[in-house]
Amino acid sequence: MTQGAGQGPEVMRTATLRDFRVPGYVHETGPYAQNTPQGEGAGPVGETARYASGDSPYASGESPAEFPGEFSEGYTPTQRDLPVINRGDTLQVAVDPAGTPAPAPGAGPGPLYVVGDVHGYLDQLVAALQEKGLVDAAGNWSAGTSRLWFLGDFTDRGPDGIGVIDLVMRLSAEAAAAGGYCKALMGNHELLLLGAKRFGDTPVSSGAGTATFQAAWLLNGGQKTDMDRLQDHHLQWMARLDAMEQVDGHLLVHSDTTAYLDYGDSIEAVNDTVRETLTRNDADECWDLFRKFTRRFAFRDDGAEAVRELLDAYGGTRIVHGHSPIPYLLGEVGPEDGDAGAGPVIEGPHLYADGLAIAMDGGVTMAGKLLVQQLPLDI
Repeated sequence: MTQGAGQGPEVMRTATLRDFRVPGYVHETGPYAQNTPQGEGAGPVGETARYASGDSPYASGESPAEFPGEFSEGYTPTQRDLPVINRGDTLQVAVDPAGTPAPAPGAGPGPLYVVGDVHGYLDQLVAALQEKGLVDAAGNWSAGTSRLWFLGDFTDRGPDGIGVIDLVMRLSAEAAAAGGYCKALMGNHELLLLGAKRFGDTPVSSGAGTATFQAAWLLNGGQKTDMDRLQDHHLQWMARLDAMEQVDGHLLVHSDTTAYLDYGDSIEAVNDTVRETLTRNDADECWDLFRKFTRRFAFRDDGAEAVRELLDAYGGTRIVHGHSPIPYLLGEVGPEDGDAGAGPVIEGPHLYADGLAIAMDGGVTMAGKLLVQQLPLDI
């Protein structure tokens, strides 16, 4: 039995990129503390400060400069490591905020909606779903036969990741009862939370020194309140999520990476391989899965060919993804803008890569917008 949508403590969201930094409790002692020395190379001082203040997964604080291949391919960058993309080859799509009214039950398949990265911002999610007519004032499914896909990353950085998971699980049951559906994909933060719970500070073979899931989770915005409230049914639900799906010609994935090709030559094969990897419960295998799903920006610049490679392998005419915040793809947030105050204005999804890719991470963690969008896009 799933729980209802839990409401966490009210948290004031800042209009900066501070959500990408290491939380204050990382250097605390206790079950969620980072088990690393605080000496040179590990603390937030000197040359390694930018890695300690962001998303480095290394328990011992090794600099990415020492291991460029591992870092550049595998991990969520910090505010200083995310490159700025400003090439004029992308398009931000303005959409009708009122959405499309849901069809009456029994009228056949309803409209298709996708949701970008939520990252624990439950209140913003409920508001966005209400704006589209998908849930009512009480947060209950009100969209009849509509179809709703979440693109992953439900937890970390925001105040109530477990509340978000509870809501998605409940809406899945309510939508099915109404003749529609609400489904979700596996994001890299689901893999990270699973790994932090299962393996804790067990060292893994990162190819770049000592790494642990616990350290990576904390440095990527892991919330102690989420870990405290995490229950077996949440873990089981996350471990069974699909990695990709094709709906109405849209190839839905979480990450803008070609790493999915490493796990199978069909959608079914990829999903089976990911689930089997998690079932084997091998820390090194799970770390490699997390590392690959954290890659990003494969579709930028001349990335249309990478998109076509995935579409040729798995079908569909467009890729829809989350993971990489639109503000960075738009080039509106620079590496030194972490304390700039007002965040970028995000009005809708981001169409790029010769019109073959749609980015859905509106950057809610950086004062952007949590996006809920009906597909297909009208250009």
